[in-house]
Amino acid sequence: MSQVETILRAATQLFAALGYDGTTTRQIAEAAGLNIATVNYHVGGKRELYLAVMKRAHEAERAMLERAVADTEGMGLADRVHLIADRYLDFYVDNPEVSALWLHRWLLDASDVTELEREYIRPLLTLVGEATGADSEMAMWTVVWCVNGFVRGGILDDKGVRRGADDRAALRRFRAYLHEVLHRALNLPGVPP
Repeated sequence: MSQVETILRAATQLFAALGYDGTTTRQIAEAAGLNIATVNYHVGGKRELYLAVMKRAHEAERAMLERAVADTEGMGLADRVHLIADRYLDFYVDNPEVSALWLHRWLLDASDVTELEREYIRPLLTLVGEATGADSEMAMWTVVWCVNGFVRGGILDDKGVRRGADDRAALRRFRAYLHEVLHRALNLPGVPP
């Protein structure tokens, strides 16, 4: 693994765990097993590192959504919406650190880095809106909020035990509920699967 990859992986894990404001370049260097000068040489300072981490997260999410949209060709509206929502959920289940990165931002972490939402989120909302014909940005935000909440916090079962994305029954139950929410929010035809 290259030093840049080592640095980016360490930075991703620390920014996901502690947020931008709670992470230092020294912590990243130590986690990568390097000195600060090497980190700065390869990636730059903390801001540049954060931007590189967020860009990688965005590129992975964008690639997933572009594949999902391409896979919906020829499908009816309800099936398109479900497939895209399912792929979105699966992406965040498989990449919980990306969820953590965005949740920190939504809690006003890295508030001096203002361009990410405009550059990364807005185009993805447009992509999904155009693919589904769904004219409800709030429905898309509902998916974002629900998926991230489930991935990070899970749900409580009837005994009060927290069940997360690693619990197949909880994931299946959440997925069905997400489909139902989308059916209602977008007034989709038919019954959710």
